[in-house]
Amino acid sequence: MTVEIKAPQLPESVPDGTIATWYKNVGDSVSRDEPLVDIETDKVVIEVVAPADGVLTEILKDSGETIVSNEAIANIEAGAAAAAAPAVEAAVAEASAAATAPAGSEAEGDSLLSPAARKMAEENNLDVTTIKGTGKDGRVTKEDVVHHLSGQSAAAVTTAPAAAATGDLSANNAGRIEERVPMSRLRAKVAERLLTATQTTAMLTTFNEVNMQPVMDIRNRYKEEFERTHDGVRLGFMSFFVRASIEALKRYPAVNASIDGNDIVYHGYQDIGVAVSSPRGLVVPVLRNADNMGLAQIEKGIRSFGEKARDGKLAIEDMTGGTFTISNGGVFGSLLSTPILNPPQTAILGMHKIQDRPMAVNGDVKVLPMMYLALSYDHRMIDGKEAVQFLVTIKELLEDPTRLILEI
Repeated sequence: MTVEIKAPQLPESVPDGTIATWYKNVGDSVSRDEPLVDIETDKVVIEVVAPADGVLTEILKDSGETIVSNEAIANIEAGAAAAAAPAVEAAVAEASAAATAPAGSEAEGDSLLSPAARKMAEENNLDVTTIKGTGKDGRVTKEDVVHHLSGQSAAAVTTAPAAAATGDLSANNAGRIEERVPMSRLRAKVAERLLTATQTTAMLTTFNEVNMQPVMDIRNRYKEEFERTHDGVRLGFMSFFVRASIEALKRYPAVNASIDGNDIVYHGYQDIGVAVSSPRGLVVPVLRNADNMGLAQIEKGIRSFGEKARDGKLAIEDMTGGTFTISNGGVFGSLLSTPILNPPQTAILGMHKIQDRPMAVNGDVKVLPMMYLALSYDHRMIDGKEAVQFLVTIKELLEDPTRLILEI
């Protein structure tokens, strides 16, 4: 029985997606719930799994092609015995080799090509049997073909620049190798949103600095006990900043508001977005109702988001909404920066590297662990006075964490 594999139902805010990576080739046996393909959207990567055991008989949408909700992308012969898979695979490979394989290729080598690798090999007239595969079962991936081309191109430049490889890798007029790759949908969307933010908002940034010694003392004193009590959850700095931001947002509602056309929407809750760097680009998952979270819950939520972002498992629901964003460039060594707004939010807090600096304290010079803070805000919505007072409030709460407990 033939089972049609369809793209998932995409949210209204995501009109379409792109086929990113096929994990199976035509003729491969598949198991129920085994990953078949990744679909990349403007926000997340969605994994499509096999609905039943069987054999993948047809791929309707190749890597790089655009799909919409519920569009057919492949067919599976459900119930086909796993032992039959090699025979199907050999037949498909033989037909493919006879029709499209470059000169000198063999059916066995062609059957171990991913769709994207096969297309690139055909475009560059490559003998696939000379390419070493690093994928599953020795399958040749697109990256293997790129690396093969890179080696060919380097040799060609040395002897004859005109013979440099075409396609993704090529030599420029100076005979130097360049690689041209399409921008991912996520990266393109991030670029679009950042450009929109700078062009459509009256963005301004105010700065301050905070003495991190009190927070560091608390963390050093209780981190081991905290980890034991909360099942391995580590006490970090981010949870203190989230809690301080929540208290400051309560005092300055305009910073927690958003602009919708000609209307100002004041939110009676604090959904805090935490900017996370992933292999595919910057994403901002949201801690829902963060006001009801303790430090352990916040740390656990942030750690979960980090793991999901690394593995490409973040769902669209994880990144929808948010009333205020915190970005921590300090983990990468940034000393000072101006974060860009995340519309329709009207403010974003930037954390930076903790660095020892000489400071004047009651007439004496002391070396203290200091951090620069940056608050970028939309001046259409927030006055300079409110922005400065908001940032000063965060500073005061962090320099005297007892205020967070007493809410003063």
